[in-house]
Amino acid sequence: MLDDFLFRAFLAGAGLAHVAGPLGCFVIWRRMAYFGDSLAHSALLGVTLGFLLNIDLQLGVLATCVAVALTVAALHQQQRLPTDTLLGILAHSGLALGLVALSFMSDLRVDLLGYLFGDVLAVGTGDILWIWLGGLAVLGVIVLTWRPLLLATLHEELARAEGVPVLAMRLTLMLTLAITIAVAMKIVGILLVTSMLILPAAAARRFARTPEEMAVLAALFGVLAVGGGLWGSLSYDTPSGPSIVVAALLCFVAALVLGGLVQRR
Repeated sequence: MLDDFLFRAFLAGAGLAHVAGPLGCFVIWRRMAYFGDSLAHSALLGVTLGFLLNIDLQLGVLATCVAVALTVAALHQQQRLPTDTLLGILAHSGLALGLVALSFMSDLRVDLLGYLFGDVLAVGTGDILWIWLGGLAVLGVIVLTWRPLLLATLHEELARAEGVPVLAMRLTLMLTLAITIAVAMKIVGILLVTSMLILPAAAARRFARTPEEMAVLAALFGVLAVGGGLWGSLSYDTPSGPSIVVAALLCFVAALVLGGLVQRR
């Protein structure tokens, strides 16, 4: 039984790592970490929506994250507020509204810590299917749009000159981030999901010579963090989601040290 739930947990975490790694590269290149936080914090409002409408919670989270992403894109085009101000408003408002709405459901017992920090050890077969199918869909979009998405990320003016639909690429990236956050909520939780996008990609950046290498290495670092985090959680009886993030942090620190040694040589 122990082996079964650990295998399911690793399978779920590896599914997330394979998509979070390449997507996290774009988050770093575009400096969208705060956008990821805004989506993640708003996800609690999606949990509340799922309870209110009696639908699958991950569908509620997905719908909310997509709505927030489209709202950010629309308001960004109007340029009435600075982007960081807009993201700050949406992030903290979404989290606060979700918590307040849940407090009114007096007949409902909700494990807030599970939603905030994840519980990968509790994933079932249905969760694994959701994670892998959603992750493969996102990964497929990234592969199909890799060149225009990369060009729009590195140089928007050049991308426009080449005929790349820059706005469509930005929307594509935002929506894939929304799907990934909805997928990742069960594993590392609302408050920690952005770290799984940033830390493996930041670690891979020290060794990669091309964008494609960085995407592959980021996925590998993510899988390593999942395995290390689950081992640490089992060995030291620590929370699984935060343990995975700590393992990703250790990968990043190790990459900094090893990368520095390689450069000196």
